[in-house]
Amino acid sequence: MNDVLVIGAGPAGLSAAIAAARQGLSVKIVDEFYRPGGRLLGQLHEEPDGVWWNGLAEAARLDQEARALGVNISCGVSVYDIARCDDRWRISTTEGEWESSLLLIATGASEAAVPVPGWTLPGVMSIGAAQVMTNVQRVRVGKKGVVIGVNILSVAIARELQLAGVHVEQLILPPLSEVSGKAGRPHEIMRSLLRVAHLAPSPVIRLGSKLMGSAWMQRLAVAFFPSKGVRMWDMPIHLRTAALEIVGTSQVEGVRTARVTPEGLPIPGTEQLIPADFVCIAGGLSPLAELAAIAGCPFAYVPALGGHVPLHDEYMKTPLPGLYVAGNITGIESARVAMSQGTVAGLSMAQASGLLADDSLLSQAQLQVKRVRQNATIQFHPDIAAGRELVGQMAAAWTAR
Repeated sequence: MNDVLVIGAGPAGLSAAIAAARQGLSVKIVDEFYRPGGRLLGQLHEEPDGVWWNGLAEAARLDQEARALGVNISCGVSVYDIARCDDRWRISTTEGEWESSLLLIATGASEAAVPVPGWTLPGVMSIGAAQVMTNVQRVRVGKKGVVIGVNILSVAIARELQLAGVHVEQLILPPLSEVSGKAGRPHEIMRSLLRVAHLAPSPVIRLGSKLMGSAWMQRLAVAFFPSKGVRMWDMPIHLRTAALEIVGTSQVEGVRTARVTPEGLPIPGTEQLIPADFVCIAGGLSPLAELAAIAGCPFAYVPALGGHVPLHDEYMKTPLPGLYVAGNITGIESARVAMSQGTVAGLSMAQASGLLADDSLLSQAQLQVKRVRQNATIQFHPDIAAGRELVGQMAAAWTAR
């Protein structure tokens, strides 16, 4: 039996394992993917300072460091049950059962799919699937594609596809519906894109975004948004064009679109067909928290964190004894934040075991999370800090019951 079990070999899980192993704990990681790294494996982008972030290289570094410390990593293993047995946790997997007094769930996030008529045609995929196929599997997803869904994630991955030689014809909105919600409303998308306008390669876009701090300026910008879109890395981004349906017989042949009002309603007579041989649907990310629910962990619905998240404190500890969480299961943020959170979780578990050599290490790790969050290049949600504070307060109230 290991001292610590970690579910998820992504940036949070690997970082936690490294931190715990350095303090003398024996650690085992399980992950259903065939190789460690999680979301890191598909990431490749240029930072504002010109430095390239290579997720594959970062995943390899963490993997090697963890193994050098004696961490046991089992990939291709699915966890389907978690139960508290006496003073320990038992996880049931496709390769048997394992037990540990300390358990970390670092399962990351899942993509939210937005249904679009025709989305079952061959050649339609999620934007995350396109990222993995391109950057991990080295498979060309197509020659000419359309991205349905304009958000921080889709813009970043569309750029990665472009760097791999895949032509992205346009980024457009999904059809307005109860399911698409804010993703189909131009005003909402404008507000979200302004949070990443500082990353735009064009100085004109960066300058223009600074002038749109007020709501009325944003409404004006949406009302007069160019019919040809705004180009970023030579890819047209459309806030006033939405998909009506994906068309094709045996595979994707194109996307039928229409101009929309500032409220997202289609304008009759503006329909046109965009030829394409692949379509990526980008619905955003939400915490992948089912295993924490199976374990019996209390939850809170916090839109600022991306959805339902397990209650936890600043030490990444849940109200359940010996159960910790870290990474995007606690709220949608960058891989760097997940790594910092993982370090906190690993040190917290070492402290709970009485093996933390220096308590100041934990305090320093907690400060590092805050620094990384404040300096994050991309903020997936605007009220992360407030969301984190709310969850901490709810965890404290739950524990005090």
